[in-house]
Amino acid sequence: MTQQPARGRFITLEGGEGAGKSTNLDYIHERLQAAGVPLLLTREPGGTPLAEKIRTLLLDPDNRDMASDTELLLMFAARAQHLQERILPALEEGTWVLCDRFTDATYAYQGGGRGVDPGRIRVQEDWVQRGFQPDLTILFDVPVEIGMQRAGARGELDRFEQEQATFFQRVRSAYLQRAREHPGRFRVIDAGRGLAEVQQQLDAVIAELLDGRGHLPGARGNG
Repeated sequence: MTQQPARGRFITLEGGEGAGKSTNLDYIHERLQAAGVPLLLTREPGGTPLAEKIRTLLLDPDNRDMASDTELLLMFAARAQHLQERILPALEEGTWVLCDRFTDATYAYQGGGRGVDPGRIRVQEDWVQRGFQPDLTILFDVPVEIGMQRAGARGELDRFEQEQATFFQRVRSAYLQRAREHPGRFRVIDAGRGLAEVQQQLDAVIAELLDGRGHLPGARGNG
């Protein structure tokens, strides 16, 4: 009888604009690959051809008049496709999935930033995810003024990056609230420090993750 591979681990990276997720996602990716972990790198919104088309709609600065309900539903439409087409199949095959943003971003951006009732977000989450949650969420926390300076230096800003500082203050507060509500799943990184210090913090998280191949306290559902 052929033994089924152990289910993969689902790791998400979160944070406001300019928090350094992209740079450090590559670092985490390299460290896990060096440890021999089979790994899928993906992102939200996006991750599949259809979800990437939805991402284009969401980030296009020309869509400034998009209603908050439309934004929320598009986020979960992209997530539903992403889960069914890429994330869940990879995990079932024993591949770990490293994802740039997931549902915590919806609570932060659409909930905190846009002011959508978290209860309404939870309804969509329950419908699309059916209890499925990340095993580990790494939150890159940075003061808003630093993050906005970094984002501005990258060039042309997308629809979210063009928001005002007050929007990003609400986003940051919502992220930190999520971390307080789910301490077993979240690891908060002080991303306002230099890159070497940030990666030193990440090394500790990665070591914890690899110890026993990721036996972290968590509440991931069956999917």
